[in-house]
Amino acid sequence: LNKGMRLEADPTVQYAKGNWGPIKQEDDQNVDSPYNTYKYTGLPPSPIANPGLSSIKAVLYPEQTNYLYFFHTKKGETIFSTTQKEHEQKKKEYLK
Repeated sequence: LNKGMRLEADPTVQYAKGNWGPIKQEDDQNVDSPYNTYKYTGLPPSPIANPGLSSIKAVLYPEQTNYLYFFHTKKGETIFSTTQKEHEQKKKEYLK
């Protein structure tokens, strides 16, 4: 947020649409909603879900990393990257 980058988070689009299934990249990313973090900078106007205890602890005691990008594999594994180039390369590798 401090870098002025959009979050571009799929769950915010899913919340805006009321559909928690996979999003169709271009169509769904253009949904006109203040919850669409592909379209609007900053946080959505309100929470989109209730956090669990592990999420609360992660916010209170965050790991110090340089990661700016992430995605989930088809198996549910989270892959992190520090640059957009690395992010795109890993997506090609893991999402074949």
